[in-house]
Amino acid sequence: MKIRKLTPENYVKVSALLQQAFPCSTYEVQLVENMHKNGKAVHEWVCIHVNMVIAYIAFTNAYNGSAVCGLHLAPLAVKPEFQKQGIGSELLRFALRQDIIKKNTIFVLGAPSFYKKFGFEPCAMPLCPFDKNNGHFSCMRNTTSSQFTVGYEAEFRGL
Repeated sequence: MKIRKLTPENYVKVSALLQQAFPCSTYEVQLVENMHKNGKAVHEWVCIHVNMVIAYIAFTNAYNGSAVCGLHLAPLAVKPEFQKQGIGSELLRFALRQDIIKKNTIFVLGAPSFYKKFGFEPCAMPLCPFDKNNGHFSCMRNTTSSQFTVGYEAEFRGL
């Protein structure tokens, strides 16, 4: 198993992985494909096993108005037949050690009990536009005390 930065030749494999990991949703596939198509800054890594992409993680800019205030972790996906083996956790640990990730505030919308294991904490501020009361919104290295709604890239809306 090897972890590598995502390269364009693996875009199709990532789309296939996202379809398998999220079989009841087209949102994640469209999100990632639109980010690539629109040339948005995305920090992405894949886990490769026997020349197959088995896991994927991405980080995109988070905004306070028009200013970048950190990164959003989304999506994190593992092929169904490789889930529950610690691969997603290992990929997340790897990503969190990368310089571009280590120096930023990180936000994630997901299961708080899962992300807590990696150092994420409940996020009171900023507010997440996709999570009423921030019940599933967590953060890491967040020093924000001012009230605002965190912004996402336009590709996160309207899918």
